[in-house]
Amino acid sequence: MLTNLPKNPSHSTPLLIFCLLLALPAAYSQTVPHEIHVAAAADLQPVLPALAEAFTHATGINLISQYGTSVALASRIIAGEPADLFLATDCVLPEQIVAHGLADSPEPIPYARGILVLWARSDSPLQPLTQNTLHDPRVQSLAIANPDHVSYGMAAVATLRRMKLYDQLKPHFLVAEDLTQTSQLVESGKAQLGFISLIAASTPHRKQIGSFILMPRVAYGDIRQCAVVLSKSTHRDDAHAFLDWLRSPPIQQALPTYGLNPIQ
Repeated sequence: MLTNLPKNPSHSTPLLIFCLLLALPAAYSQTVPHEIHVAAAADLQPVLPALAEAFTHATGINLISQYGTSVALASRIIAGEPADLFLATDCVLPEQIVAHGLADSPEPIPYARGILVLWARSDSPLQPLTQNTLHDPRVQSLAIANPDHVSYGMAAVATLRRMKLYDQLKPHFLVAEDLTQTSQLVESGKAQLGFISLIAASTPHRKQIGSFILMPRVAYGDIRQCAVVLSKSTHRDDAHAFLDWLRSPPIQQALPTYGLNPIQ
């Protein structure tokens, strides 16, 4: 029944979820319930529960998600902490998992492309945001995720270089460990502006206290978000079933609803 379908509180898409459920092979619905332990980047917390609930509704496979910075999660996995699936907001850290021989595939598996936005609180003197805001001489603090290991940070740097503003604004950078910390720097008022993901900017809380503008994709190219199934997982088939579902055409077509773009 449509009325029994899971809903994401920040996205009213029951009919969409219904279509996603229909994308699964009928045999999945007879699967004996299993659990997948997912190490997921904190930036996915607004959207992963809705996707996981739809998948569980159709398959009986439960996702138990642990959220944290991608760097911290990758470090714990490399140190031996068990997990079935690692969902990151880039491909850099999943590549490290592969390099350590801990993934069951020769390379990370892309599942979506991220979207970069510039976000600020509503009470910022730099409001309303426009493409020219970064040229404003009043910009004295700009939060970005660490470009050494976070794809969104790399995208922010690429954008500023494309706009010929990198050298001018670099002294004003506040560099965060991940996207969550980047958002927190702007929320707290420590930074006037921040480059974050569309997922993060689209939460009800951040839409209430601030606003954002999309950055031109041509300025930063692709932000590939990747996953790996851990080779020591005892639920590898279930983890791959979730990734296959996430990468299937109906789900990929639905990703813009959640602040992501399809991988193709």
